Amino acid sequence: MMVTVNGEGRTLADGATVRALVTDLNLPDEGVAIAVDGVVVPGSAWDEAPLGAGAEVDVLTAVQGG
Repeated sequence: MMVTVNGEGRTLADGATVRALVTDLNLPDEGVAIAVDGVVVPGSAWDEAPLGAGAEVDVLTAVQGG
């Protein structure tokens, strides 16, 4: 199925979860926020949170600065 991640199309297996996307993108478990169709998905729900075809996913990472 196709989803959009930060404005770019990406193909995932049907029934993929947020966790599958995080793994596919090689993202760490901490310092990352995921929103699906404008709703933030807490890290504790990534394993169960499904992604539907056409989902709009925003991935935000924490950056140190000063």
